[in-house]
Amino acid sequence: MIPFRSQPASPRLPEGYTLSSEDLPSPAELNQLLMSCGEQGRKPERLRLGLERSAWHFSVRDRSGTLVGFVRATSDQALNANLWDLAASPTDQEQAILFSVLVQKALARLRKELSGCSVSVAAPPAALQALQHHGFLVDPGGIRAMGLSLEAPVLSKGETSMEGFEPPTLRTGI
Repeated sequence: MIPFRSQPASPRLPEGYTLSSEDLPSPAELNQLLMSCGEQGRKPERLRLGLERSAWHFSVRDRSGTLVGFVRATSDQALNANLWDLAASPTDQEQAILFSVLVQKALARLRKELSGCSVSVAAPPAALQALQHHGFLVDPGGIRAMGLSLEAPVLSKGETSMEGFEPPTLRTGI
C-alpha cells in the first residue's frame, strides 16, 4: 500500500490563542478582520448568509479574545470543497503560524469528512507559503479562477479588460 503523502508537522498556536469550530464570529467582527487584511467591506447580511450556508468554520482568537484568524468551508458533498475568507490579522506577529494552523485544520477536517473532494481556495498573498506547505498548487495546469465584483466599473463600448479578475487559485486533491 502506498501512503497518501507525507504530511507536514502540525503547527501549534501561540500560548493563550484558541481555535474553535463552535465560536461563530458576528458578521461585524468578521468584516473587521477581513477589512484589516485588505479586503473590501461586506454587507453584514451577506456575511451572515455566507456563515449560515457554510458547512463549517474555524476561528482563532488571541489572548484578549479578539478574532485574529478565520476560514470557512462549503462543499457540494460530492466532488468539490471550497475554503472561503481565509484570513489572519496582519497586525498579529504570529500571522504565518495562524495561516498554517487554519489551513492544516481545514484540510484535516476535509480529509476526514470529504476525502474524495478537490479543494480550492482564493487566498491573500500572505497565505501562499502556508498553502504551498500543505500541498496546494498555484494555478495547476494553467487553470485560473475568475471572480466578478458586482461593484466593478462598467467598461466603455469596445473596451475590454480581465485585469483584477484572475486571482491565483490554489488547489489540492485530498
